Amino acid sequence: MKDGIHPKYEKSVVKCACGNTFETRSTKNEINVEICSNCHGFFTGQQKIVDAAGRVEKFQKKYAKNK
Repeated sequence: MKDGIHPKYEKSVVKCACGNTFETRSTKNEINVEICSNCHGFFTGQQKIVDAAGRVEKFQKKYAKNK
């Protein structure tokens, strides 16, 4: 491998929207995520709808009249 062309691989902090933080190694100092293993439905057994653009409400409003 050539010297000086690779980014530094250091400890970084991962921050989730739920407030959970943990350390890993990456080329970035800080990583922000929306869902982590602490709040993901697969690991918690609970269904959680993550909606950043209002798509769920739009879908429910559109198909509510069909019921």
